[in-house]
Amino acid sequence: MNIYEDSDKRVPIKLDNPSIQRDYDKCILCGACKNICKFAQGVYGNYDHTKEAICINCGQCIAVCPTGALSEVKDYHKVIEKIKNDNYIVIFQTAPAVRVALGEHFNLEPGTFIEGKLVSALRKLGADYVFDTTFGADLTIMEEANELVSRIKENKNLPQFTSCCPAWVKFVELFHKELIPNLSTTRSPILMQGPIIKTYFANKMHLDPKKIINVAVAPCTAKKYEITRPQFKAVANYYNDGSLKDMDYIITTNELAMWLKEENIDFNSLEDSNYDDLLGSGSGSGYIFGNSGGVMEASVRCAYHILTGEDPKDKLLEFNDVRGVDGIKEATLNINNKTLKLAILSGTNNVNRLLKQIEENNLQYDFIEVMACPGGCISGGGQPRLEVPITNVIREKRIAGLYNKDKNLKIRSSYQNKDIIKLYEEFLKYPLSDISKSLLHTHYEDKSKLKQTIES
Repeated sequence: MNIYEDSDKRVPIKLDNPSIQRDYDKCILCGACKNICKFAQGVYGNYDHTKEAICINCGQCIAVCPTGALSEVKDYHKVIEKIKNDNYIVIFQTAPAVRVALGEHFNLEPGTFIEGKLVSALRKLGADYVFDTTFGADLTIMEEANELVSRIKENKNLPQFTSCCPAWVKFVELFHKELIPNLSTTRSPILMQGPIIKTYFANKMHLDPKKIINVAVAPCTAKKYEITRPQFKAVANYYNDGSLKDMDYIITTNELAMWLKEENIDFNSLEDSNYDDLLGSGSGSGYIFGNSGGVMEASVRCAYHILTGEDPKDKLLEFNDVRGVDGIKEATLNINNKTLKLAILSGTNNVNRLLKQIEENNLQYDFIEVMACPGGCISGGGQPRLEVPITNVIREKRIAGLYNKDKNLKIRSSYQNKDIIKLYEEFLKYPLSDISKSLLHTHYEDKSKLKQTIES
């Protein structure tokens, strides 16, 4: 099959793409995938698509496909095989955005918070343990906020860009290699939590890490690509065993819904269940990671505490300037008489727009958050599609579900999370320690040569 045929009418998708697949029988050559990839994501049209398929794996083409010709690569059957094998210990973690969208598959209103039923459903499917990725998000913030403070003090590699969105990271490596030094070296929450499960948790529970299967339920198709990156070998290095992976599988919100329906599980009738201990609790900062502006807000709360020794309050706990579905948002923040200039972007083509503004107007920023999907992870390529394309009304309901959870929690900042404090005391020592850097940080690679080779 020639995937480049008709590539002027649709985005070419490689047959071995780990995130996205196309059913050619369903494709009507409408061009919706091409248009969103070009105009919202800034990818299509920036390479010779008749020779190669460059993809940042964001899955936004899936979100606009009117016939279902495009979908995420299905991995949940592989997880089922592991659950059926008694030799394995299958551990799930769930991303924040899943719990305000999964209910849509079961006739619930968008934004309905179904965390307890989600945990219960995974236990019913055979999970040995279920953890909350908001714990990993808190861990990301502890490392990223300290990294930001260090860069500001040294006035080095500013602005710092967030790195928790793998589609955005790949976009930098392909199209803006000059920004690689500006990316935070912190891993995304899922790939923070994966190594901690197979090291700290495994040691505490006397589990063999070779028997642990790490599975994340996520809104994101790019996570399927992210866990294949060769940089993520922290567990292999820790045990000096190349067979070990940091994360084993990613399944999307949609895949989980398919799985539950295949098993004839009545989701709405499930009783609520709680996450397991040690890695089960997250702060409000961890929950809002699923929203555009959430990483920024969570980081600012933590950075404020690092710089002042005080707890954030008022504006910093309701930082409305960074919230919402706008593709480009800006804010300023004064801490200890220093004004920080912030930007929040969703949709990777908005990066190109902001970079142009920076160059033309000589603008200076300290910290920039980027999410590839409009509105953040709540609009990931693996999320339900009640409408095609998804509307801002649905996005805003999902966003509100996460902010409401944050607002009603007692612990709203990552550094206040008692389980995070215990993890550092017992294992990691302190943010940016040597062991933290080995397990929780990463590096990036210049992928622009691929694009240049294609063009030459």
